[in-house]
Amino acid sequence: MRYERLQSIATSVVKSTLSALPEEIRDEAGACRIEFCEMDALIDIDEDLDPDLLGLFEGNARCDPLPQSPDEMPRIRLFLDNIWDECRGDLATYKHEVRITFLHELGHYLGLDEDQVAELGLA
Repeated sequence: MRYERLQSIATSVVKSTLSALPEEIRDEAGACRIEFCEMDALIDIDEDLDPDLLGLFEGNARCDPLPQSPDEMPRIRLFLDNIWDECRGDLATYKHEVRITFLHELGHYLGLDEDQVAELGLA
């Protein structure tokens, strides 16, 4: 499937996921930028990235001090090509995985560690 279509679907999934969250979490999430990326395009730029990542939270979490530089601004990246590959081209599975990956990374932004995110069923 073309990347533009994957991005359109992911945008819709993230919007509906956000709208279903409690208002206080939705408000907190508004301060975190969400980016849709292709891992294939980034791996040459950042060799430290795991080429199999589905998503990544970067920057200061909500519970951290206010960002002092652009590098500290909170950002969630969803690697749509990797998610699509992980789902083996199944659209329903792709939508589900976009949702779970987004919520997983949002959990990190909200200050949860890997174990806490897993306890919520988002691992």
